[in-house]
Amino acid sequence: MGQRVHLVAAALLLAILITANWFSGDLRDLIGYCPRIGYLLQTVNGVGRGPSVAGDNHDNRPLAANLSACHASLTDADRPTYCCPPRRDADQIVVEFQLPEIAPSPLRVRRPAHLLDSDYVAKYEKAVAIMKSLPSDHPHSFLRQANNHCLYCTGSYNQVNSTSLFKIHRSWFFFPWHRAFLYFHERILGSSSATTHLLYRIGFYTRGAFNSTQREPGHLPPHVADLNYQREETGRKPEEQMAVNLAFMYHQMVSGARKAELFMGCKLTAGAEGGCDGPGTIEDAPHNTVHEWVGNGLNPEREYMGAFYTAARDPAFYAHHANIDRLWTVWRKIMDSAAPDFTESSWLDTSFTFYDENLRFVRIKVRDCLDPAKLGYAYENIDLPWLNARPKPAVPPEVARNILKKKDEWSTLLASGNPDGQTTYFNNEEQALGATVRARVQRPRRHGAQAEKGEEEEILVVYGIHVLGDVYAKFDVFVNLVADEKKAGPLAREFAGTFVNTPRGARRVGEDRLSAAWRKSTLKLGISELLEDLKADRDENVWVSLVPRAGSGANIMVDGIRIELLR
Repeated sequence: MGQRVHLVAAALLLAILITANWFSGDLRDLIGYCPRIGYLLQTVNGVGRGPSVAGDNHDNRPLAANLSACHASLTDADRPTYCCPPRRDADQIVVEFQLPEIAPSPLRVRRPAHLLDSDYVAKYEKAVAIMKSLPSDHPHSFLRQANNHCLYCTGSYNQVNSTSLFKIHRSWFFFPWHRAFLYFHERILGSSSATTHLLYRIGFYTRGAFNSTQREPGHLPPHVADLNYQREETGRKPEEQMAVNLAFMYHQMVSGARKAELFMGCKLTAGAEGGCDGPGTIEDAPHNTVHEWVGNGLNPEREYMGAFYTAARDPAFYAHHANIDRLWTVWRKIMDSAAPDFTESSWLDTSFTFYDENLRFVRIKVRDCLDPAKLGYAYENIDLPWLNARPKPAVPPEVARNILKKKDEWSTLLASGNPDGQTTYFNNEEQALGATVRARVQRPRRHGAQAEKGEEEEILVVYGIHVLGDVYAKFDVFVNLVADEKKAGPLAREFAGTFVNTPRGARRVGEDRLSAAWRKSTLKLGISELLEDLKADRDENVWVSLVPRAGSGANIMVDGIRIELLR
């Protein structure tokens, strides 16, 4: 077998060499009531309705896809997607994956894109060209590889012994499934070309097998990607965009993701009772946002990269996900013992199936995907400048405290029965995010040995998030923000995180568009360090702002907001 091709971890292109400017904005509108903004004024343990999202019971059964029935799907324009395999996967002989007893040596090193030379690119291009030349029904063909991703993002498979979908997105299976997918894809590439260390340099090569006409024309080189992209152009200079992206990555990798569930996503388990929809910080962004950035805005769903059903048809997908996989490796290293692996068998023994380079149909478990070295690869060590990009408050905490005190007095006045007719409340109904929504939320008390050891992370939970239709939707979350929310962003310490819904672009045949797309999601963000930096860690409550972006708020509804402790 030929030497194996190495996918690029398009590291600096997608996560480090990206930047933007930010202005603190005018504070005058924030001192009193601003007619543009609906304020939520209840002061309770949380605002809104719905059950607590912490402490759920989970089924311990591992998940697997029911390969005996692949459900056909349609695009939103009612065109068939043809994601299902030409031959039933259930009819194939399954081979159990076996990790080597001794890790391969030397390890295959996936290198950052900016360090590649033309020889590397030419070899990778050759391997991709071979895959594209294969018949479309061949398991190694580029199209069938792309459709592997389509299968699991359009609801093609149910879980075994269940009518619930087998999902790889928006849960703790996001990272391990994509790692396994890249692992087998890389081995297939390697079997097609006698070369090693083959990487893809996103954005720099648009010829031959690297070419894709389905990319956003306005985002081609020398433009630098916006990791918190919101379908609006900022006009930032490259060095400005870099500063914003570094601060954003600090939020997503460090301060907002100090616990495994915050980084990895919610604990999806078997059956209807185990269902959840809660992406981790990195899946929300930069994963979703880079998909949006690369996708072609001239297409209905920003195909290829901007819609999950076509995303893997663009070679940029594999570079992007190699970088996402690298971030998982980096996160585990920087968090050390503070973020242990999940230990539930419902995660470790969940399995996925792929064709390997020898056309064997292989079943691999999550527990097999946890250590890249055992899989025979590593990422080249590079600097992590975002580790030192801890943002500062947009407004000095002492000044912000005085402004927020006035806001508290205003909220008391309205709560006493004098609303002005423009104030928005969380009652027993969902709250639309047609405009910025603000809520004063009470913090839980820390107590006991867990608090003394610092083992409890305070988390901000936005729950019951509904997106109307399979559409793009985004809102940013701020704590104690008194600056102009239109200009505020990741450079402000008040920024707590973001929610991004990237369209699937397809649905099951027979599935109604609205019923298929309506779903409840949960966004969890770590805020302990943020509260310390804002000098709000001793306050009984904080102000939370949900700021819709790119005019997408009309498609977003929220059940409520609360703050909880996560151990």
